Amino acid sequence: MNVRRRLIPAALASALGLGALTACSSDSAASGNTDKFDVVASFYPMAFLAEQIGGDHANVTSLTEPGQEPHDLEISTRQRAQLEEADAALYLKGLQPAVDEAVGQTGIKTKIDAATLTHLEDHGTGGHTHEGEEGHSEEEGHAEEEEHARDPHVWLDPVKYAEIAQGVGKAFEKADPDHAADYKKNTAALVKKLNGLNGDFENGLKNTKTKVFFTNHAAFGYLAERYGLTQEAISGIDPESEPSGARVRELQQEAKADGVTTVFYETLVSDKTAKTLARDANLKTDVLDPLEGITDKSRGDDYFQVMESNLKALQTALGAK
Repeated sequence: MNVRRRLIPAALASALGLGALTACSSDSAASGNTDKFDVVASFYPMAFLAEQIGGDHANVTSLTEPGQEPHDLEISTRQRAQLEEADAALYLKGLQPAVDEAVGQTGIKTKIDAATLTHLEDHGTGGHTHEGEEGHSEEEGHAEEEEHARDPHVWLDPVKYAEIAQGVGKAFEKADPDHAADYKKNTAALVKKLNGLNGDFENGLKNTKTKVFFTNHAAFGYLAERYGLTQEAISGIDPESEPSGARVRELQQEAKADGVTTVFYETLVSDKTAKTLARDANLKTDVLDPLEGITDKSRGDDYFQVMESNLKALQTALGAK
């Protein structure tokens, strides 16, 4: 482990918030070469795991700045150097191609791919083929199938997120055995809290007037599957993709058929399409946060607070009894 004695106190890191100490920090100690276990995380959900499990022993930084859309991240030369200096990289392969490439090219000893710690599934836009989307060549179809083969948004399912947490904990124990007991203890505490969150969602969404919800992009496939809901996304997995006119008309009809009351949008991408659909279909709008980053617009200061806010928003929109 690197041993340059330049520390960022845990209390200060906590006060600044997860992800606030990004790889773009002006203080080089923030990104590696401390006498702690230096972890570079790809974006907020990975940084949160590293902070919770690493505790006082880990110095965690994020490649994605607060408020930055993770899918759009490009890795700078400096960030590549910071990766090289770290003791571990924690990322989710398939979400940020630039991170996948950078981590693959570095000589960092401990590379933790969260996608290998749970089972990823194909959710697409909710499992439906939409009118107006035919006509792709066979080659394009294969490319699209490959692109949507695995939905990366596993952190929105507390059960899968707990599985990843357990894998990260074991990786930390192996990489930094001097503090293995603390990593094991911290992991157990986090998993217990995630199990509690899962219970909150199960109970809170058990009895609802409708099981269908509309979202800006298809980030909530795992959450929907876990709690017996149906996600209908205006766009696909990519939050920047534009829906066809046929898709918008289809959603308008489905809203009437399934008793949908609300179109959800999110904090890090444009809400224009969601609000247009809501206006045309006479629906309400609300925020359902995919938790790709915490900003001053987030309804909560960390993963658990925002997930509880998401639960309340879903209960209201679905007519929880």
